[in-house]
Amino acid sequence: MSNKGHSDSAHLSALGYESNYHRSMSVWSALALGFTYLSPLVAIYALFGLGLATAGPAAIWWIIIVGAGQLLVALVMGEVVSQFPIAGGIYPWMRRLAGKKTAWMTAWVYVWAMLVTIMSVAEFGAPFFAQVLGLGELDANTNLALTLGLLVLALVLNLGGTKTLARIAKIGLAAELIGVVGMGLFLLIFHRHNDFSVFFTLFTGSVTDWGPIFLGAALVGLFMFYGFEACGDVAEEVTDAAREVPKAMYLTIFVGGVSALFSFSGYVLAAPDLEALTASATPIPDVLTATIGEGGMRAFLVIAVMAFISCVLSLQAAASRLLHSFARDEMLPASKWLSKINDRSKVPTNALLVASIVPMILSVVVWYDVNTLLPITDFAVAGIYIAFQAVVLAALIQRFRGWKPAGPWNLGSWGIVFNIGALAYGVFALYQLIVPDALAQNGVALVLVVGAAYLFIARPDKRSNAPFSDAIEVANKMRAANK
Repeated sequence: MSNKGHSDSAHLSALGYESNYHRSMSVWSALALGFTYLSPLVAIYALFGLGLATAGPAAIWWIIIVGAGQLLVALVMGEVVSQFPIAGGIYPWMRRLAGKKTAWMTAWVYVWAMLVTIMSVAEFGAPFFAQVLGLGELDANTNLALTLGLLVLALVLNLGGTKTLARIAKIGLAAELIGVVGMGLFLLIFHRHNDFSVFFTLFTGSVTDWGPIFLGAALVGLFMFYGFEACGDVAEEVTDAAREVPKAMYLTIFVGGVSALFSFSGYVLAAPDLEALTASATPIPDVLTATIGEGGMRAFLVIAVMAFISCVLSLQAAASRLLHSFARDEMLPASKWLSKINDRSKVPTNALLVASIVPMILSVVVWYDVNTLLPITDFAVAGIYIAFQAVVLAALIQRFRGWKPAGPWNLGSWGIVFNIGALAYGVFALYQLIVPDALAQNGVALVLVVGAAYLFIARPDKRSNAPFSDAIEVANKMRAANK
């Protein structure tokens, strides 16, 4: 065993865990996983039309605003995961920062948001899959079949084990970079029809309406900049996790943000008729057809489909690790079944099944009423941001109580500054996601009420003996051991 491997095992053992995972992921594999989960190509392709229809080209500024805000969140999470490099990410972090009950509720919201996100990404990917296959206009039945096909394919690949996951994530990363950076640069250099000043243009409303119109396009950025936390979900599969996982998280934000800017700006500047594009049901294929022809468009959309597959794969992997971490501490119904690790592949097979079957059921709901897709997606984003801000708030409370993160990667005295900034940004983001959308409010309320009822009746927090609320104690022990 390498010194790094020994250090990982010793660190994990000191935190009260023995891992059955294979540590076969490097920082680049973790970056690939986080990047394909964040997936700027998927976000741009899924919501480009919404951004244009809502705020016009000015929607691009949400990529910068949300990217900066989420970087603050990632900085806070990086300090937490460096001290607690435990599989499952948000759940074990919250357990050690805020206790068992708070961790349970946070993870309950987060896992449902992730399961819905898996379904949403597969749904958004189905029309591009249909374009590649030349199926023409999609009906509801074909869309459902393609959505289920993407979910099943990702499950099969995930069951192959961590090495397969890492390989496919790297292929997905390459597809993403070609799709967002490569095509973005190609369009910018060879097919530019519009001036850069167009990004200060709104296509709807008067000057006095600028604020509400611009805010209405926030989902373009908010839907994109999560996924970096998936690097922490697989912490027990990464070598030298306490140092490399935070690095992978920050790189995910930087690379994802720059890639998204290239992509969004390329499609806007290459559009022959932006006004007409705002009313199109297929804005991305329309721009591609106008610039590289129908055959080129279909060939390029193969790359887009690869990115969607990789994104679903990464989402399933992250959700399964969270479910396994949750169940390993006996905090879920059927915990014994969910916590099993396959002896051959060393992945939580049963948790992967749940992370695939639930999205399949949700896709049937969308098949029954397609108008539920966007509100369901809003709920998913809101739920994930609630979980993020729970970590940010718990970390800030612990800082006020004397916690000084003791992992090998930390921000020192600047940590509290970034922590306060991350919380302020998060409150703004949650307001944008929840207040204007009654269906998102209802979805969040339903998940919270059901989760609170189960917590009160079944008392899963009483069944677990795993460590909790020990962030300050662990930090003090780590500093003492390093003297």
